[in-house]
Amino acid sequence: VHPLWQSPLTIPGGTRQSPINIQWRDSVYDPFLKPLKISYDPTTCLHIWNNGYSFLVEFDDSTDRSIIVGGPLENQYRLKQFHFHWGAINEWGSEHTVDSKFYPAELHLVHWNAVVYPTFEEAVMEGNGLAVIGVFLKLGAHHEGLQMLVDALPAVKHKDTVIEFDVFDPSCLIPSCPDYWTYAGSLTTPPLTESVTWIIKKKPIEVDENQLEAFRMLLFTSDGEEEKRMVDNFRPLQPLMNRTVRSSFQ
Repeated sequence: VHPLWQSPLTIPGGTRQSPINIQWRDSVYDPFLKPLKISYDPTTCLHIWNNGYSFLVEFDDSTDRSIIVGGPLENQYRLKQFHFHWGAINEWGSEHTVDSKFYPAELHLVHWNAVVYPTFEEAVMEGNGLAVIGVFLKLGAHHEGLQMLVDALPAVKHKDTVIEFDVFDPSCLIPSCPDYWTYAGSLTTPPLTESVTWIIKKKPIEVDENQLEAFRMLLFTSDGEEEKRMVDNFRPLQPLMNRTVRSSFQ
């Protein structure tokens, strides 16, 4: 077990835990779901940080310069950070699955409701505090936008390393197809709070083998410690309980 999971969890046995298996045929088309509007300012990008579980690309969230609005959301939400989850091999790695199919990796763009809550930390604790866009990565063509990030990764190989990374527009990592699923869920890392409106894009983006391999060269461990490769950093699937997954498409 990764050290992240070794302390007692805050919400054992919650009723809206994530990730889940999305069953295409069981998802319910909701004609009232709006298109999601994404407006990111590339200059709000600050740095890349290896936190010992994934690498986080963090943003200046002190103003409304990088936001999402629409979709299933009642307010606008500010971008805080994005990160990925991936497997040791291409057969698994994503947190969510679609009809029990895993993708080799999944991107999470984490936003918080700054209209209602004064800080990100407070938003994390509340039911409508966070909105996370999930994007599946599949093996295919080289992804030009991702490469800029991949090139920076060797500098954050070890846990607790941070490098400046300014001027990056993460909307290049979001598929242009507007279709998504949405459901009420939780963070997939401690504190696992049930504060997340999930927006899972139907269409994956394509990345190539070398780009995925660059993720797997990162380490869970600090400089000087015995090296442990950063792989399989995803949470197992959680029961749907009595939740409905809605879709923006028929």
